[in-house]
Amino acid sequence: MKGRLAMAVLIRTSDLPAARRHEAWRGIVCDTLGPLDLRIDPDAPLHGEIEFGKLGTVGVGRIKTSTPHSVHRTSGLIRRDNPELYRVVLTLAGSPRLAQDGRHTQLSRGEFAIYDFSRPYELAYDSAVRLAVFSFPRELLAVPAGAVAELAALPIGAESGAAALAVPLLRRVALDHETYRPGSAARLSGVVTDLVGAAVAERLDQARSLPEDARQRTLLMRVHTFIEQRLGDIDLDPASVAAAHHISVRYLHRLFESENTTVAAWIRQRRLERCRADLISGATGSVSAVGARWGLPDAAHFSRLFRQAYGMPPAEYRRNHTVR
Repeated sequence: MKGRLAMAVLIRTSDLPAARRHEAWRGIVCDTLGPLDLRIDPDAPLHGEIEFGKLGTVGVGRIKTSTPHSVHRTSGLIRRDNPELYRVVLTLAGSPRLAQDGRHTQLSRGEFAIYDFSRPYELAYDSAVRLAVFSFPRELLAVPAGAVAELAALPIGAESGAAALAVPLLRRVALDHETYRPGSAARLSGVVTDLVGAAVAERLDQARSLPEDARQRTLLMRVHTFIEQRLGDIDLDPASVAAAHHISVRYLHRLFESENTTVAAWIRQRRLERCRADLISGATGSVSAVGARWGLPDAAHFSRLFRQAYGMPPAEYRRNHTVR
């Protein structure tokens, strides 16, 4: 359509031989929309379509697939290439799962969530989905300081306020992208950016209006999840946990006062519990390999901690407790 915007079809699997679909999909997702890490069953039949276009300064993508898989933004990929973007994913159909900063949410149809492309995240689909994905330059999306860090991966619905305007607008922009002329698209991108910013700010006000104890409990659950997912990282410590949640180490220690323990002790306890579970299950590998797997690479230190916690060295514990 002359004078109209066009969505470029990056990939349509029905146009490709089945043998080439996985490689082509991975290339589009990881190189064009990423860099991202695609995780998918190599034997799963792959069906789907990815389109992308621009609405002024806003990137607009449409993703449709019926094949379960997930995409991951890892720390290594962020170090390799780190465009300054916020992204918003809107569910048109299906129930995708989004995780960032220890939060996990399953989005329903008509809900959207914001996330920071500069921090690790996971977007996963267990069944058929249709999504609209919007990319906003960070400097153009006017949101309160810390808003995205506090709201990443939290669902924003269309029940009321600015979100009630933002959701149908985002949906229409995604579905009607090709009908806009360039001049209209440039003006509309400003409206979309402002409205998403307003919806995010409004959602932040709601979150911050919770009683202090409720916010602390929610944050503590996020911290627990974050630690659990990174027990194998030998660099996991109170400072890295606090930094990932944009709080001070002192405030993090305050959160753990309700647990009657310290952050370091909690991490140590959870690592030892994972090691104990592996030893009982008969997991392969030496005792020292089990310790290293869960962030305790010094064999002597691991043995000493394990004896203190369970009354005997890990090798003896394995002999006495392995499930046969």
